[in-house]
Amino acid sequence: MEVITSIPALRARIGAMRANGQGIGLVPTLGGLHDGHAALVEAARAAGDLPVATLFLNPAQFSESEDLERYPAERDADIALLKAAGAALVFAPATEEIYPPGFSTRISITAFEDVLCAQNRPGHFNGVSLVVCKLLCIARAERAYFGEKDWQQCLVVKALVRDLNIDTDIVTVPTARDSDGLALSTRNRYLTAAERRLAPQLYHEICEAAARIAQGTPTELACAEAQETLTLAGFSQVEYLECRNAETLRLAPSPGRGARVFVAARLGAARLIDNVPVPA
Repeated sequence: MEVITSIPALRARIGAMRANGQGIGLVPTLGGLHDGHAALVEAARAAGDLPVATLFLNPAQFSESEDLERYPAERDADIALLKAAGAALVFAPATEEIYPPGFSTRISITAFEDVLCAQNRPGHFNGVSLVVCKLLCIARAERAYFGEKDWQQCLVVKALVRDLNIDTDIVTVPTARDSDGLALSTRNRYLTAAERRLAPQLYHEICEAAARIAQGTPTELACAEAQETLTLAGFSQVEYLECRNAETLRLAPSPGRGARVFVAARLGAARLIDNVPVPA
C-alpha cells in the first residue's frame, strides 16, 4: 500500500489505477482511526472499488473551543489499520498541501444549518464541506464512503455534491458498533473506564425511544423521557435527543416513513453522537 503526500502525485497515481477499469472509492478520514473506518474501506472494496483513504486532520471544521490540538490522530497506527483493511492507497497531506499560503476560499452551506449538530458547532459543516469538496475534486472518485453515525454530515455532503454537480456518488455505510452497542468513535478514547461502562446507555435509550414511537408513543414524549433517563444516569449534558425526518431533518411529530431518533450528549470529556431508525 502506497502513502502519498502531494496532490500531483495523488492525481498521477489515481490515473494509473484507473487504467485497469476499476472505480475509485474515496474514504475521507481525520485520523484517529478505528474499526468503523476499516468498515468504510471494506465497503469500497466489496463494491469493486479501489479504496483510496485520506488522512487529514482538517482544521477548518474545528472551532477555537474544540479539541483539534488533542484529537488522537496517530499516523503510523492509522496507516497500519488502513493497510489491514485493504486500502489501495493513502493520501496523507500536510495542512499546507490542502490550504497553501494565501488560500482564501470558503464554502457556506445552508442545508440543515439550524438543527442538530449545526446548532452547537457553528461553522463545522462549512469546514467539512470545504475539505470534502477539495478531496472530491482532487481524487475525482466515482464513489465516496461515509458512516451513518454522522448522518447529518452525510446529508450535508450529498447536498454539496448535488448543488455543485460533483460527479461522485455518496455511499453511506451502517454505523459500526462495539459488542455492547456503543457506536465506534475516535472520541470514545476520551472516556474513563467508568464512563465507558455507562456510554452504551446512549444507544439503548434511543433504541427504546424509537421502539416506543413506532408503537404509538408521541415523539416528543418518548424523546423527552429518554433524555431525562440519560441525564439521571450521569450524562453531563444532552444537547439534543429528537425524532426527525431522515432526509429533511424536520421534526417528526409522528413516526411516518423514514423517521430517525438523533442524539448528542456529553459524558466526561467526550461528546457522543448516534442515531437509529424508527422501526416501520
